[in-house]
Amino acid sequence: MTMDAPVAGRALVVIVDDRSAHGDPGGTATGKLVTELLSEGGFIVDGALIVSSDEVEIRNALNTAVIGGVDLVISVGGTGVGARDVTPEATADVLDRQIAGVEEAIRSSGLSAGAMDAGLSRGLVGTSGSTLVVNLASSRAAIRDGMATLIPLAKHLIEELSDLEIDD
Repeated sequence: MTMDAPVAGRALVVIVDDRSAHGDPGGTATGKLVTELLSEGGFIVDGALIVSSDEVEIRNALNTAVIGGVDLVISVGGTGVGARDVTPEATADVLDRQIAGVEEAIRSSGLSAGAMDAGLSRGLVGTSGSTLVVNLASSRAAIRDGMATLIPLAKHLIEELSDLEIDD
């Protein structure tokens, strides 16, 4: 008799990349990587959206995830200091509460692993309703390290958010 692993929750991936949003296939590989890591972590992934580095598009994608009832939405890209890096600003508009400790854990582990974009990321982590919202930098190293740091924390946070819904 085989037992299926427990499901950690439902997730949605948002890739923030101007080139990919206009047909370059680069974002597809990033979406596959994040989806694979989420699946390995026990999440059911509803899909991956690719949007331009535009605050309205990013905010709409994050709101779609929240309204859709996913437990976790991860955006990848747009967390640097360039003029088009507006993911944190768009995310701030969606969050009810920010979770600075998780943001710092992701930055610290990324920097320790040599993923400079992760260590210097302005990415946010927080909740919107009962959805955990996370911004990651876009390099493969930042994604791999960020997900390794995030998944156990996300499982715990999602469990806490689920308990709050039951108590309400």
